[in-house]
Amino acid sequence: HYAVDLIAEHRGYEVDLATIPQEDEVYEMICRADTVGVFQIESRAQMATLPRLRPRTFYDLVVEVALIRPGPIQGGSVHPFIRRRNGLEPVTYLHPLLENALAKTLGVPLFQEQLMQMAIDVAGFTPAESDELRQAMGSKRSAARMERLKERLYAGMAERGITGEIADEIFHKMKAFANYGFPESHSVSFAYLVYASSWIKYHEPAAFCAALINAQPMGFWSPHTLVQDARRHGVTVRTPDLAASRAGATLEDGGDAVRLGLASVRGLGADLAERIETERGEHGPYRAPEDLVRRVPEVTQAHLEALATAGAFGECFGLDRREALWTAGAVAQSRPGRLPGIVTGDEAPRLPGMEPIEESVADLWATGVSPDGHPTKFVRDELRRRGVLTAADLESHEPTRRVTVAGVVTHRQRPMTAQGTTFLSIEDETGLINVVVSKGC
Repeated sequence: HYAVDLIAEHRGYEVDLATIPQEDEVYEMICRADTVGVFQIESRAQMATLPRLRPRTFYDLVVEVALIRPGPIQGGSVHPFIRRRNGLEPVTYLHPLLENALAKTLGVPLFQEQLMQMAIDVAGFTPAESDELRQAMGSKRSAARMERLKERLYAGMAERGITGEIADEIFHKMKAFANYGFPESHSVSFAYLVYASSWIKYHEPAAFCAALINAQPMGFWSPHTLVQDARRHGVTVRTPDLAASRAGATLEDGGDAVRLGLASVRGLGADLAERIETERGEHGPYRAPEDLVRRVPEVTQAHLEALATAGAFGECFGLDRREALWTAGAVAQSRPGRLPGIVTGDEAPRLPGMEPIEESVADLWATGVSPDGHPTKFVRDELRRRGVLTAADLESHEPTRRVTVAGVVTHRQRPMTAQGTTFLSIEDETGLINVVVSKGC
């Protein structure tokens, strides 16, 4: 919604989710796992699966959403489906009557609706009975009801010639599946938002980035990673500025650049940022840091110092960050009840400017985002001297050879189902790297 609003305001056209076209280029982006920030398919597990599953149609996304979830992973459905999808394993069914329910997912049950259709096809259940079976199988408090339905299921299968081990195996698979089956209708709804988000990311990366920042906290990735990803897609991202920033992130340069909002500055919060924006809109631009504290008395010295550290006084007042910090400490004493223009010590002496690495540290402290300064950027020469590859280098590097990489660890996961395996996400200035650390490494 934020992205649609930003596109309408700054790009001059309306995005209607009902009429977004299906485009090969968007699916190509998804197949590359270029999905940082995209609803449902931005996690490490999803990004590792997308290049193998290679979704090319909308229904492929429906399956992807349902497949990479704890239930199918624990139930052993993921690898068989991918092997079948890629022609590495034949599509088989426990009984020919199951093909009607399972053909569209290559013989691998994924959806609750398939469980219900299986009961209808192999045992002659009515739709109402099949829904009762779904509810009973998914409940721990219905032993008597489950036993009655089990007898009905076996009787129906026997009428169709399904008995013995095959009948037992069908029942056990249905019962195991019932504990994790995802409703297909939900997956379709999720997939619709996946594609819409991907379409916006592909066509309007600046609006997509600004919208994600305004929706924080959410999702899998930090605002810094979201901004770094946007920059790799050609988006210019600018630090907060007292004259140019709104409370939240917005667009500049006709929609090609993102301006971080005042609310992103440490300690300000949305309410105070909106108060500063509203006052500026009603009574004109702020003339100096002192003017800010006189017109918005809620601004404290800590707020001023955070704004100065973030560079928010640079473009509008021509103060570099150290000068702004000096000034912030002085003008904090000025308030509406005092005479204006008599602040002592507000003019900074000649101070050395910050080096790029210092500005990056200041950005990360003040806003959590350093648009131009990823930490690995400042040690890249030394890393190259040591033979360390970037994330971008890996894309064209020959496989099966030992390599060295370096970066910031953004995620560290050790799922209960992974039997001791640890999954790391490492980020450098060129991209992201998924690392699988086997038990015992």
